[in-house]
Amino acid sequence: MTDIPDTTGMTTQLLYIGTYTEKESHVAGKATGIYIYELDMTTGALNYIGISPATTNPSYIDISPEGNWLYAVNETGSNEAGSSGSVSAFRLINHGKGLEFINKVSSAGNYPCYIQVDKTGKYVMAANYGSGTVALFTIETNGKLGNAVSVDQHIGKGPTARQEAAHAHMIMVSRNNRFAYSCDLGTDRIYIYRLDTDNGKLIPEGNDHISRPGSGPRHLALHPIKSFAYVVNELNGTIACMKIDTLTGALARFQTISTLAEGNGYEASCADIHITPSGNYLYASNRGQFNNIAMYSINSNTGELTLIGHQSVKGKTPRNFIIDRTGSYLLIANQDSDNVVTFRIDQETGKLIDIGVEVSVPTPVCLKFLPGKHYN
Repeated sequence: MTDIPDTTGMTTQLLYIGTYTEKESHVAGKATGIYIYELDMTTGALNYIGISPATTNPSYIDISPEGNWLYAVNETGSNEAGSSGSVSAFRLINHGKGLEFINKVSSAGNYPCYIQVDKTGKYVMAANYGSGTVALFTIETNGKLGNAVSVDQHIGKGPTARQEAAHAHMIMVSRNNRFAYSCDLGTDRIYIYRLDTDNGKLIPEGNDHISRPGSGPRHLALHPIKSFAYVVNELNGTIACMKIDTLTGALARFQTISTLAEGNGYEASCADIHITPSGNYLYASNRGQFNNIAMYSINSNTGELTLIGHQSVKGKTPRNFIIDRTGSYLLIANQDSDNVVTFRIDQETGKLIDIGVEVSVPTPVCLKFLPGKHYN
């Protein structure tokens, strides 16, 4: 099974940008909603198309496989017990060049920070950082979100100050849609669930992956061809490389590599990780004093990583980044310098090439392209 789409003749791709709209403890939100741009596949330029109706802190977004609906977390919460975050649904209109609000429901937790639609397009999953919960939501035929039908509470803590409690940082489905993986920064654990799409349940498998103490697993990337998974650890500046058992979903670590050439990994403050559609190269973002992308080649037989080098992101605090479906460009959302930067990927070396292309976007966080068959 492969996730690599047919991209023959593609000239443009529609890009959606999630943002912060309000001031939070870690960011001075300046945006008003979800921004829409079009990527020129010849030049790498981004051309502004429009913006969604106003919505609060749509920091992370995802789009249904059919390209009909967009879902966003509303990253809000409180220090009080209970649920104060939410997730919103939007309809894509005008061939994806517009967004129309549908509805909003509770995220079943505080400060939701990640959202993904499963591969059937029947469910949405969200991770709540503040409360350490993950939740599964139904999608109705008109794209409307139902209330959470399955919620799991992570329990535990780690050895560092950031790990005083569970902090679910992401949840994503396996390539075969059979399992869901949730990285928890607070408990140093990757929770593994069976995704029951017949009954709408996240079922703990009982074989969670235990990360190194104090590592803080944040985001996971799955190899598009081989049974390898890679997790970027925010708190110690490393990437853990793992083999996937496709029958049980279990993860077995075979390599740990730094995201830095030298320096203190605890200052790396890693954020995101992605692999090219070819499976040849992997990239991870370092924030803090570094503000760069670590570049790696992937051994096609063993899955092991070799550091290629680092590329400045030309901004501050790189959050999410994305690789286009042809593997030609990598785009970075720099949260604290209010810009999105386009790099070309050298297909022979994996290095990122600065082509001098960037656009101003207020407090950008997440980048998503319109799915496969819907691009031009």
